[in-house]
Amino acid sequence: MVSDSAPKLVAPKNTCDTHMHVYGKEYPLAPTALGPAPDATVDDYRLLQKRLGTTRTVIVQPSAYGKDNRCTVDGIAALGLETTRGIAVVDDQVTLDELRTLTDQGMRGARFHMLPGGAIPWEMLDTIAARVQEVGWHVQLQLDGRLLPEKKAQILSWPGTIVIDHVGKYLEPVGVDHPAFKTLLDLVDTGRVWVKLSAPYEVSRTGPPYSDVGTLAKALAKAAPERMLWASNWPHPSVTDKPDDALLLDLMLDWVEDDKTRERILVDNAAEVYGF
Repeated sequence: MVSDSAPKLVAPKNTCDTHMHVYGKEYPLAPTALGPAPDATVDDYRLLQKRLGTTRTVIVQPSAYGKDNRCTVDGIAALGLETTRGIAVVDDQVTLDELRTLTDQGMRGARFHMLPGGAIPWEMLDTIAARVQEVGWHVQLQLDGRLLPEKKAQILSWPGTIVIDHVGKYLEPVGVDHPAFKTLLDLVDTGRVWVKLSAPYEVSRTGPPYSDVGTLAKALAKAAPERMLWASNWPHPSVTDKPDDALLLDLMLDWVEDDKTRERILVDNAAEVYGF
């Protein structure tokens, strides 16, 4: 059973969880959904915020709902626009008026979930990446990080800011000298690619405290702390054995060298990317 203890890390004021999801039984599943949605409400998440000491949140549209962003929009409204932003899923037919409406509702980026269950194919991404620039959005990309070398040119062709999920999410462990990890560092070096230090449990082969993924996270945080973000990935929909959320925050004590840098990642970087 996962502990309900508080983290050792005392979250700085305005700490932001940059990747979590909300779900509700009243929202229909997308045809591309891989299975039933978990039960994870805004009220449930508020309990986690209280436990971790986070106050700002980015709700990411779950793959379960495809392009129907109503659950995420409703979650933003419930948590409050002052402290909450969202990442939407849109296709290449989305209109500027639709994007403006979503922006007013708190959305700040387009999710590209390029794994099973994702609703948007690769051939749409270039059009979407260009279109969302009209409302100042960024692109949030999740893929098997081992594909980064072959996708690098396409990713760099997208304008604006790009956020890559979950330490690159290498579905098989790689080391810091692996070409696919070197590609991630190259992308970060452009100055417009950010990485979420999050969800190591999804791919780790070593288990808590996820030292295999941690090696990559430390290298990223050392290379470009000004472009790292932190997230819980609550409610951890891809796994049945749920991680300890306090441990996921405490990983920052191991992955990042000092309090000032941790505060930059937890507070300042998120404020810059999401407009707090």
